[in-house]
Amino acid sequence: MSLLPETLILHKTTRKHYLSLTLGAESQVTYVWINEDKENLLSKTRTLQQEPAGIRDIPEWDTASNALNEKILVPVRMFRDPFALDPNKLVLCEVLTDKYVPTGNSQRSLCAKVTEEVKEFEPWFGMEQEYVLCGSDGKPYGRPAQGWKFRGVSCSVGSDNVYGRDISICHYRACLYAGVKIGGTNSETLGSQWEFQVGPCEGTELGDHLWMARYILHRVCEDFDAVASLDVKPADESTTSGCHVNFSTKEMRSEGGLQYIEGAISRLSKHHSQHLCVYDPHGGADNKRRLTGQKTTSEFNKFSSAVGRRDVSVRIPGHVFRKGCGYFEDRRPAANCDPFSVIKALLETCLLGATKQDDDKERETFKTFKNLHV
Repeated sequence: MSLLPETLILHKTTRKHYLSLTLGAESQVTYVWINEDKENLLSKTRTLQQEPAGIRDIPEWDTASNALNEKILVPVRMFRDPFALDPNKLVLCEVLTDKYVPTGNSQRSLCAKVTEEVKEFEPWFGMEQEYVLCGSDGKPYGRPAQGWKFRGVSCSVGSDNVYGRDISICHYRACLYAGVKIGGTNSETLGSQWEFQVGPCEGTELGDHLWMARYILHRVCEDFDAVASLDVKPADESTTSGCHVNFSTKEMRSEGGLQYIEGAISRLSKHHSQHLCVYDPHGGADNKRRLTGQKTTSEFNKFSSAVGRRDVSVRIPGHVFRKGCGYFEDRRPAANCDPFSVIKALLETCLLGATKQDDDKERETFKTFKNLHV
């Protein structure tokens, strides 16, 4: 039995007719950008007279905002459109003021600057995006009668264990069509909780691909009358969603790289509070709810690391430790994090080094955290 209302099924069927209409040489380009809240996405579509061959063929576009002045949408990365299909495009945009200054919700330029400074290290990133599927009524997708009490096992199989696999599969295929560097997907323990992985990518490329993967996820959910929640605790006190980040450099991936991994983790341990400030869009408030030290989360006010364990701030996977090189996983970023902010923080701490001034700033940040999050 379908979960969709009968009228919505009819609308989706009718839409197929219009999408099959033959077009001329025109291309529909959908501009996608990050909202001022640094969490949600916005989009609008325009017609170009021919298919753009690259990002330079897509013009800038103005957009209104809550402020009096208009903002400028500057295209930064182009993807194929898995909804309108070729020759139509999706394009991720950076938001600038009318004086071409990045707005507060646009961290990409700052991330790009730091990425350029450390390019000799060849840093790679991958992120594991967790999300929970809800119905448009806010109830658990596929099993409203059971509520949020249902518990399964990660990577479960069977309709009595997981819900929303069709959404996950459709999102996966749509990302592949678009050219998003999606690495895989799996169910999580809640039943209607899922994860997909993006990467490996270098610097801002990872942020571009993750944001577009999120946009495609929300668009796919529209077709299923579902909502993908990136809230860190969308269900109950025992369910959390994160966006773990895997990080490595050329030295870490080479023989004997474990010493460079351990050195980076040591530097991260001295800047725990500073990272938590940018690992969710609310200055650490979301992770305060999520990082309780229970289940597979670390403690909010305490940095920890280990080999293999998942209840720590940063872990070295067992296979990396045995091989002696590879990458480490920072498990602190929240599901609703801005990947550009996360990447920038990791590069600054791990590769640009820490100064005494940075140490003083960390102590001040920690004092502020103790006052704000008691």
